Amino acid sequence: MVKSINFVVLGKQDIASEFGKKGTESDLTLYDRKESDIIKTWVIPNGFPEKIQPLFQAINLAEYVILHVDKLDKFTGEQIIALDSLKKEKGILSHTFDVDESKLEMMIKGTVVENYTKVDQDKIKETMDKLEPITNEDPAELLIDHCFDVKGVGTVILGKVVNGTVKQYDNLKLYPAGIDVLIKSIQMHDDPVSESVCPARVGLAVKGVKPDEVSRGDVISADGVVDIKTEIELDFQKSPFYKSDIAENQGCLVSIGLQIKAAKFSSVSPLKLTFEKPVICKKGQVAVILKPESTTIRILGSGIIQ
Repeated sequence: MVKSINFVVLGKQDIASEFGKKGTESDLTLYDRKESDIIKTWVIPNGFPEKIQPLFQAINLAEYVILHVDKLDKFTGEQIIALDSLKKEKGILSHTFDVDESKLEMMIKGTVVENYTKVDQDKIKETMDKLEPITNEDPAELLIDHCFDVKGVGTVILGKVVNGTVKQYDNLKLYPAGIDVLIKSIQMHDDPVSESVCPARVGLAVKGVKPDEVSRGDVISADGVVDIKTEIELDFQKSPFYKSDIAENQGCLVSIGLQIKAAKFSSVSPLKLTFEKPVICKKGQVAVILKPESTTIRILGSGIIQ
């Protein structure tokens, strides 16, 4: 059975080209490489820092973080806060020679990044190679990041199996739409396979849905695996770096998985969010509130879905 490991590369993103071959490219760019029976994928949020959204989507596609710091600015700060908000505890931290190590230590103090494995730049790959795949046997669930039409094949979906196993000829559902989907075929690293075990990155040829019915952040799963909601309540922590107040009916964007959805504060205490369109979520999942128009930090805060 082919195993998989997924990394997000932050800070100096171009080091990803040293690890794998470039594949899908959009505001998220993916590199991959097959080493014996393990497929490794590196995703970079190349739409960041212009936009904050790809940063959260890239982090949510990875089990492990590679943070290679080349400057200490507000965007490095945003990346550290994003990793802390999403509780990404497994990672490698390095920096270029011109970065002040004591200032970097101050920036990461009290965050998950403080506990990352610290290495010199030339030791990143060696340290990465020691990391083990993380899998589970939960009900099948696939998180979608790209979808398009392929002539002679039909609808092709790219994404990550975040839980369980997806098999050829599985009958599953696309959420939040609730559309029935048949998995016609599966590819991993351009090779056909009959099944893929989390956390595999896959390409699926599917029947039952057209590309314009599929959005990034949608989920393919069995019945009852995810919840579809238009309002959520959070055990909320406001970022100490976001200085503005929040008020009822104020608008924001919310990051849950790969979804970035518009919402309003329907209540501040307890904090409740009402969405314009249904969101896919689970109790215990992290939701991060974003203000892309903010001129300082664009991360308002985060919380666990109740």
